Amino acid sequence: MADSVDMTKGLPSHPERATLDGKNKFLGFWVFLGGETIMFATFFGTYLGLMSGTADGPTSSDIFSLPLVFIMTMILLTSSLTSVLAMFAMKKNNFKGLMVWMWVTVLLGASFLGLEIYEFYEYYHYGLGYTTSAFASSFYTLVGLHGAHVLFGLGWITTLLIRYRSAGITLTNAPKFYVASLYWHFIDVIWVFIFTVVYLMGVGG
Repeated sequence: MADSVDMTKGLPSHPERATLDGKNKFLGFWVFLGGETIMFATFFGTYLGLMSGTADGPTSSDIFSLPLVFIMTMILLTSSLTSVLAMFAMKKNNFKGLMVWMWVTVLLGASFLGLEIYEFYEYYHYGLGYTTSAFASSFYTLVGLHGAHVLFGLGWITTLLIRYRSAGITLTNAPKFYVASLYWHFIDVIWVFIFTVVYLMGVGG
């Protein structure tokens, strides 16, 4: 059934899936996420298999700082909330609200990434280099892969914000903002698993 149209706003109630192109983007994105999920599952499995291989280097309980990681987690989860608020604004045809909340999402994501870089810097000075041990290599690879996804997401959203800064909400850009928001939620979900499997299990032994 076609989406209902609010004639006072001139947009369907769900502009992100009102066109065939939008529906195709939505479907293609879920196929893409399936591959991403398998990739991350592989890296999680590798980390779990190698986390005890610390050689003569520091262990997770020696270096992990839960207060810092908790702050990072709260920042990223808050960014997920702001992206939800952006999508609510989009569905109400509130272009200014969409732009503001997506920019806030970008700022929070950049803050998270900055703290992650700082975290890696601290660990390196504690003696945990990438080749220090199997644990170190698997840790930096898994968490670094997530960080690379955050960086990609920031670039993606920022590009949309700049490109459509004065276009308003249309049936062309609504699916693009919506899919970018879903991608950001995926990044947040992966981080919750990293926080639990890597950091909480690492500190708890």
